[in-house]
Amino acid sequence: MNLWLRLIFLLIATPWRARLSAPFDVSRLRFTVLPTDLDTSMHMNNGRYWTLMDLGRADLLLRTGLWRAVLKRRWTPLMSAGLIRFRRELRLFRSFTLETEVLAWSEDRIVIEHRILRDDGSVGAIALVETGLYDRARRAFVPVAELMKLSGVTAESPPLRPDVAAFLAAEGALKTVTSDGPAAPLDA
Repeated sequence: MNLWLRLIFLLIATPWRARLSAPFDVSRLRFTVLPTDLDTSMHMNNGRYWTLMDLGRADLLLRTGLWRAVLKRRWTPLMSAGLIRFRRELRLFRSFTLETEVLAWSEDRIVIEHRILRDDGSVGAIALVETGLYDRARRAFVPVAELMKLSGVTAESPPLRPDVAAFLAAEGALKTVTSDGPAAPLDA
């Protein structure tokens, strides 16, 4: 239930928060670890990180104004790949900041970085996601150029950082895996 409450709070608070300029402004959201966020080890459940990161991406859509186009055209935000690295645990009632930032994009996908920052400045977790907006009518992802045009932005994707290039390469390799196993033998 707390996730719905967090989403409702995000929706209500958006009109009073500063607008973000797509695609380079960073979304920052403050959270506190609640009892419903905990796992049996009494720290924030690993799945909860992903769910809160969904709210970071929603905040980008809302505060850049893209949400209007998304609703009007009935596009669906989809995350096609994700990689997370947990560094420091988050315990009950600990406050933290979720930073969400667009790093790069291709024709139809966007790479976003999420950072969970503890109040002492240390990184609790860092994640890379490949995401896009899916147009069910066209049965295809919406071209990023169309999203940029709707945002009034003309920008080229920044060069890929080494970690982003490795993430995309690994994601590309996973596309070749079949239900019977890898399409090609893996090197030892």
